[in-house]
Order: sequence, then structure tokens, then C-alpha cells
Amino acid sequence: MLGFITRPPHRFLSLLCPGLRIPQLSVLCAQPSLESPVSTPAGKIGLAVCYDMRFPELSLALAQAGAEILTYPSAFGSITGPAHWEVLLRARAIETQCYVVAAAQCGRHHEKRASYGHSMVVDPWGTVVARCSEGPGLCLARIDLNYLRQLRRHLPVFQHRRPDLYGNLGHPLS
Repeated sequence: MLGFITRPPHRFLSLLCPGLRIPQLSVLCAQPSLESPVSTPAGKIGLAVCYDMRFPELSLALAQAGAEILTYPSAFGSITGPAHWEVLLRARAIETQCYVVAAAQCGRHHEKRASYGHSMVVDPWGTVVARCSEGPGLCLARIDLNYLRQLRRHLPVFQHRRPDLYGNLGHPLS
């Protein structure tokens, strides 16, 4: 069992449910810098959380820093979960050529809050290789770093990037 403390780089404010108050959010502040991937027996793990998966720049930065596995422990709600959960996880896996491991809270917390669930593991090709349903469960997947390296050799997207054309994309829209 691995244990990590992560400080999320993005502060989440719920715009979809204006009356919803989540106590933990009042104490979370955005991390001022990117945490380096952590070396583990399973591979180098890039640590992120729920809302961070909406920012591809973070995932790309973690991959460029050496991450082979990206983690997103999450609590997607019943509105955003069905619409965005799987597609965002698969997109992060494909664009970074990393495994994505996403544990998800599930069930009803109280009358105003329910979490979507559907924990999953996605391989670097974007294939969901393990998943849970909306309820409690366990999913297991093999992390094959040889497969990851082979994919990166055959489709070297990081060597083909063109920052001279699109530079730093992390600026807010005006």
C-alpha cells in the first residue's frame, strides 16, 4: 500500500451547484508549484486530484517530468460524472501516454451531494483496462511499463510537440 499527500495545484469552486458547501474546499488552497513524480515499485507516479484532470497542461507537465502513471482520486458529482469522468481520464492517458489510475468516491453523502463512482484504470492507448460500477468495489489492472515504453517509441508525440507554434497554453481566456 502506497500513501501520499498531495497538494492540488487547482482550487475547485463549484459553479454547477451554487448552494453547495463542501467544508474541505474552504481549507484547500492552490499549490504554488508542481510536485515531481514519485518513484515507486509500480513506476513513477504523478500526483493530482479530481478537478486537476480538467487541465491537460498539468498532465503533460507531469509526463514531461517523468511520470508513467497519473493518479486522480476524485469525487465527481452526479452531473459532471456521467458527462465528463471517463472521457477526461481517457484523454489524459492518450495525450500523456501514461497509465491513469482514478479512484472515485461513490454514493450519497447527504441530501444535496452524491458522488458518481466508477473508479477506473486507463492504459496509455486510452483503453479502460479496469473499472468499477457506481457502487463500492475493487478493480485491478496490470501496469505494463514495457508496453508504455514501446508505445512512446512507436508514437513519439513528445518529440513532435511544437511549442514554437502554440507556446504556453495555460493562460485564461479573455
